[in-house]
Amino acid sequence: MQRPEAWPRPHPGEGASATQAGGAAPPPRAAEPRFQEPSLYTIKAVFILDNDGRRLLAKYYDDTFPSMKEQMVFEKNVFNKTSRTESEIAFFGGMTIVYKSSTDLFLYVVGSSSENELMLMSVLACLFDSLSHILRKNVEKRWLLENMDGAFLVLDEIVDGGVILESDPQQVIQKVNFRVLQSAKEQIKWSLLK
Repeated sequence: MQRPEAWPRPHPGEGASATQAGGAAPPPRAAEPRFQEPSLYTIKAVFILDNDGRRLLAKYYDDTFPSMKEQMVFEKNVFNKTSRTESEIAFFGGMTIVYKSSTDLFLYVVGSSSENELMLMSVLACLFDSLSHILRKNVEKRWLLENMDGAFLVLDEIVDGGVILESDPQQVIQKVNFRVLQSAKEQIKWSLLK
């Protein structure tokens, strides 16, 4: 049986033995590609704009855009790039952006340029389906504005600090309903104590 040999084998006249014997030194190897360390922090931002590009809801999870002014400029630029297209994915400013439009709303999920688009799309789909349930299938500006607290609860159940917590809309709705119920119980308890 033949023993497996190390790969790649140096050719005659290359390697340490050739260098010691006065032979030519091996050619330098090309730098190996560096892979980014895996991270749970996959979401940079989630925002919802109206059909004029104005912010209705936004949460940023890192310091890529530290000020409100920089965030608004970024949102306006993203809206201008995506509002006239039918695709669902855009690459802008070194970031991957997935988006969906519904009646008079544009929903966006932003990740780094190396982020998996399918992960971002699962967050977007979960956000849309959960909002659809909360808003009783009326994913429109008017209904969103009237139920903004529920929209923030939905978003908080899906993403926390840039980490994806849940991508199943039924689980999100169940958790939101539980939080609303707990909040109602607390309000009743405090009103009875007064």
